[in-house]
Amino acid sequence: MVGEGVAKTEAVKFTEVWRTTWETPYIMRLALSAGIGGLLFGYNTGVISGALLYIKEDFADVDQKTWLQEIIVSMTAAGAIVGAAIGGWYNDKFGRRISVLIADVLFIMGAIVMVAAHAPWVIILGRLLVGFGVGMASMTSPLYISEMSPARIRGALVSTNGLLITGGQFLSYLINLAFVHTPGTWRWMLGVSAIPAIIQFCLMLSLPESPRWLYRNDRKAESRDILERIYPAEKVEAEIAALKESVLAETADEDIIGHSYSAKLRGALSNPVVRHGLAAGVTVQVAQQFVGTNTVMYYSPTILQFAGYASNKTAMALALITSGLNAVGSVVSMMFVDRYGRRKLMIISMFGIISCLISLAVVFNEASNQAPKIDTRDSRKFAPNATCPAFAPFTASHAPPSDWNCMKCLRYDCGFCSNSAQEYAPGACVVLSADMKALCHSKGRTYFKDGCPSKFGYLAIVFLGLYIIVYAPGMGTVPWIVNSEIYPLRYRGLAGGIAAVSNWTSNLIVSETFLTLTQAVGSSGTFLLFAGSSTIGLFFIWLFVPETKGLQFEEVEKLLEGGFRPSLLRPATKPSEVEMP
Repeated sequence: MVGEGVAKTEAVKFTEVWRTTWETPYIMRLALSAGIGGLLFGYNTGVISGALLYIKEDFADVDQKTWLQEIIVSMTAAGAIVGAAIGGWYNDKFGRRISVLIADVLFIMGAIVMVAAHAPWVIILGRLLVGFGVGMASMTSPLYISEMSPARIRGALVSTNGLLITGGQFLSYLINLAFVHTPGTWRWMLGVSAIPAIIQFCLMLSLPESPRWLYRNDRKAESRDILERIYPAEKVEAEIAALKESVLAETADEDIIGHSYSAKLRGALSNPVVRHGLAAGVTVQVAQQFVGTNTVMYYSPTILQFAGYASNKTAMALALITSGLNAVGSVVSMMFVDRYGRRKLMIISMFGIISCLISLAVVFNEASNQAPKIDTRDSRKFAPNATCPAFAPFTASHAPPSDWNCMKCLRYDCGFCSNSAQEYAPGACVVLSADMKALCHSKGRTYFKDGCPSKFGYLAIVFLGLYIIVYAPGMGTVPWIVNSEIYPLRYRGLAGGIAAVSNWTSNLIVSETFLTLTQAVGSSGTFLLFAGSSTIGLFFIWLFVPETKGLQFEEVEKLLEGGFRPSLLRPATKPSEVEMP
């Protein structure tokens, strides 16, 4: 196998990242400025989890229609599919820097539209515009950082983008909590995203284009100038020589294939390096979504309400824990991704994810089985015409069906008003309405409409936290690192766009179906389905994804040229093939 000829690099110490960036602070400036795109990515995908709770209060249609909630949440992913697809072409045609600037403009426009929204469809339009920006930023920011980074610390620097994604999600929860009691709640939550977009736009105006893109477009003097600011003087000539060799090979290919977009796409798919790279890149991007992570990010307050935390503010505060752990996990990734490698981190991460998803399925199943019973007398006498219509026929007898508990009450689109003395004791099954919620609260009770009181609720927080801890360092950040370094320069924008589209398409499928799935098979069944899809993802990562830590881009190309095979599937080396000392 060709990859066997590539020398294994020694483990990179995390301290080397700090030493290199301390000696050359320009590198960190580039990484952090471009990484604000990751912050915007994280903020705009995370903020909706809290904002949705208050959008439902302002718009009755949204509160009553699950599909409308799913559209508001998932429209950013839908826009990101288009943004990533166009961004791939735009990156190759006009450069990485201009793509970041356009993404910022889209973020600002989307924020303004959402702040001014007078109806759900306007919020959806704003989410779509933000999605265009997210799609472009999701592939451009790590690509720009990757091409600006020395190979030995490239993984850690690209991880700064992942750290800022999770930091953006954490910030979104903090902002959500900050505006809970402010008039206009969700408008402030969604509008704040314009601020970092304006900051990044101003910073990127003073930063250069990627040296690799410049060299590729015959702007060699500019490329050399930037490389001299990134690498020590003794390494610049070697970098330029490697870049020249890569570009000459690309030019030869283009003379044969052609220069149009369709010709480039055909050339990419006929190139074995690109095909093998896409097999790995698309695998990790799809697997990242089908572990269910964005259901946790988009719907974590809702999931915690499923677990029995009825208060919007409480659910958002608890969701802040999972978001904070996600940010911490990204720091762990920065520490270990160049030391232990991309492939190993992802495989370990997937084993942990599967274990946590199975545990969550068990917790929600027990919570459902142990939900409080329905008190027939309380349901009948709670208030005039207040009894849940589906339960009303049973109120004439003193022996209602034994399987009626809080969960069954909610499945019939009714609300559960907890027992006034003990939340876990039998309560009333009543109609679902804002007036009934207010009446329930006025009697010193808690009104549940998304989940039921549960003694197991704290376990949901524990396993959601553990899920994030094992997800963030591996599957949270590494797929973006892998996709920033496994494609030939001439196809990097195009192939990266294809992989990003696969990520956002998977994201759209998961976010658009989560609430529907929980209604159809319950929270327990939904997490079990994610455990199954995660197991499939683990197998394909093991099968298709090579280790690329510490390799130059040109070495990665050689590694993928003959296709990657895991060691278990490689043919045994014959004695005659063993190199003599």
